[in-house]
Amino acid sequence: MTLRPRFWETVPLSKMTQAEWEALCDGCGKCCLNKLEYEDTGEVAYTRIACRLFDGDTCRCRDYPNRKLHVPECVVLTPKTLPKIAYWMPATCAYKLLFQKKKLPDWHPLLTGDPDSTHKAGASIRGLTLSEADIPEDDWEDYLIEETP
Repeated sequence: MTLRPRFWETVPLSKMTQAEWEALCDGCGKCCLNKLEYEDTGEVAYTRIACRLFDGDTCRCRDYPNRKLHVPECVVLTPKTLPKIAYWMPATCAYKLLFQKKKLPDWHPLLTGDPDSTHKAGASIRGLTLSEADIPEDDWEDYLIEETP
């Protein structure tokens, strides 16, 4: 996988290669959390309840290439879908930040060269999640966390 040097600073999201696009992910896992969106206010609340395919130890999908087969509601993030869904993405998400013309956080793996820097910075949900397979959807409000999109 060859990435252009500091591509995130010079290449528009829509012009990135697939490898560059995927490299933007910091591995925080927050996009895999189930969220509650309140229709009356539009507020988005994050829960500790993760997608059934989410591996809480690695903060990665257990079957990323085939996730839509197992979880049809999984959102596939692309430059085209980003404007519609950025509002519920985590505030530190590289996709959201670059869409908003902001810089990556200092701890982002593209800047540190360390794939674990997100976890070391305390910016991931490693070890904090419960599986949606174990928690009835009606109880998700009991598992809200402080993350704000």
